[in-house]
Amino acid sequence: MTARIRHNDYGPLRPAALGDWRPRLTVSVVIPAHDCQDALDRTLAGLAAQSYPARLIEVIVADDGSSPALRVPGLAPANTRIVRVPDGRWGRGWARQTGASAASGDVVHWVDSDMILDREHIEAHMRWHHLASYTVVLGDVLFTPEGTAPSPKEVFAAVGSGAAAALFDEASPHAYRAGVLAETRGLRDAGAGAYRLHSGASASVAAALLRAAGGLNTALTMGEDTDLGYRLAQAGAVFVPDPQARSWHLGPSTVMRREKEVHRHNWSLLPDLIPDLRWLRAHPRRNWLVPYVEVVVDARGASYEDVRASVDSALAGTLPDVAVTVLGPWRDLTGERHPSLDDPLLDLRLVRNLYAHEPRVSFAGETAPTPAPAPFRLTCPAGRVLGADSLAELVRLAEREGYGLLNVVLDEGPDGVESMRLERAAAFARAALVAGGSPGDLNDPGNLNNLDDSDALDDSDDPEDLDDLVHELFGSFWVSAEEFGVTTAEEAGPLSGDPAKWRAGAERSRRQAQRLRQEVESLRAETERLRAEIGRLEEERSRGHLRGLITSAMRQRKTG
Repeated sequence: MTARIRHNDYGPLRPAALGDWRPRLTVSVVIPAHDCQDALDRTLAGLAAQSYPARLIEVIVADDGSSPALRVPGLAPANTRIVRVPDGRWGRGWARQTGASAASGDVVHWVDSDMILDREHIEAHMRWHHLASYTVVLGDVLFTPEGTAPSPKEVFAAVGSGAAAALFDEASPHAYRAGVLAETRGLRDAGAGAYRLHSGASASVAAALLRAAGGLNTALTMGEDTDLGYRLAQAGAVFVPDPQARSWHLGPSTVMRREKEVHRHNWSLLPDLIPDLRWLRAHPRRNWLVPYVEVVVDARGASYEDVRASVDSALAGTLPDVAVTVLGPWRDLTGERHPSLDDPLLDLRLVRNLYAHEPRVSFAGETAPTPAPAPFRLTCPAGRVLGADSLAELVRLAEREGYGLLNVVLDEGPDGVESMRLERAAAFARAALVAGGSPGDLNDPGNLNNLDDSDALDDSDDPEDLDDLVHELFGSFWVSAEEFGVTTAEEAGPLSGDPAKWRAGAERSRRQAQRLRQEVESLRAETERLRAEIGRLEEERSRGHLRGLITSAMRQRKTG
């Protein structure tokens, strides 16, 4: 039986009460660390007093080039060891991945080296992983003021007695995180953006899901936790913040102390990696490492003209961060002598010739299992042409409603419905996890009463259709090709223009409209001035007329 969680609403899962369940999964606590022996000693002391069974915990400290090298203190979990980041490598990405590669636990639990964990912290995390293998649990982190830190012995005693909070006179949450949790019912309503709260200070994930997401990006020295959170989301993860997984960060974080500088640094890197951060991809024409949408066009058995029409329409739309994969038996196109015009593979050769040096087009023999890290994939039959806004409008609909699948009806006939499909990577990854299950899922009968509502379970042993599961977990919808401007190569004709030219035309129109507004304002001001002048002249004429009447009356009086 596998838990079924719709979007990021983990509400159907009911974790066991702390101290009232039977743990069985092992956990590897990974601590990236650099030149911080004193802080590490406190963190390890807190880990030595955890309520989760010690036999199920290993602690791996990833020493990121410390000098002198870090050591395991006397007050630490029994199964604690240090691994070194490879020579010549450095940074948090490398440290986290080095630790994860050495981990043997069912779950990998990230902890920063300047943290003190409450007694039930790891237990609170792990109870969720016993319910569903695709949860990513986020601990509750409070930040203490800068100042004197407790000794490792004080930490061990306080954590072991359940009084860790008494170590600090005051502690407060990160304001941004607290606001997001309040606005989204603890991320239950956060949808596709739940990953943005993923933080390496305290987060845990099933080792299998971490591998499926590709592990850590070792090129990143900052922002690696946000990048990993995004890729975990594309792998089907559900993000669960647990307020009972309490912890304390000694002093404010780097983000809290130097927020603008951190953003300046990270926002030079993350736009290439996370298409979901749309405001960081404001440039209208440049290429990005990870596309927002992968468009797949099948060239097998199709004419060169039809393939070209479909590919060109995808590249020319108003959604700029698109990559196209053209399917075909490309290995058959050898360099051996062949007739230039009568080659039976001529259409395929022409397609490859045309796009050989287009960086947004790649060639593949078959469709990859997932478009991830791209969040969307559109399958477009050769000869079908996207309108300028077709792809942008389809993605906008999927994002607004949270759909996992959009089917665009192209044609209906005796053989069924021909359609174009827009698939959300996260939705199909989640459906595959639900359909296939995992050792971390609900295979312990003692855990069955920790689920709410019978419809949260898959009660059938028969494999289910992924489209049906996607509909259940994310929703799906059928739309017409006409509604979204999708047509055929014959009907579409040549491309009508470049979106950049449309933008340039719109800018010219905007400037012209601005000039006209300025002229209107100038004319309005001139009109007001003339009205004032006319009013003044009329007033003077009235005064002159009145003086004339008075003079005439006085003359009549004298003559009378």
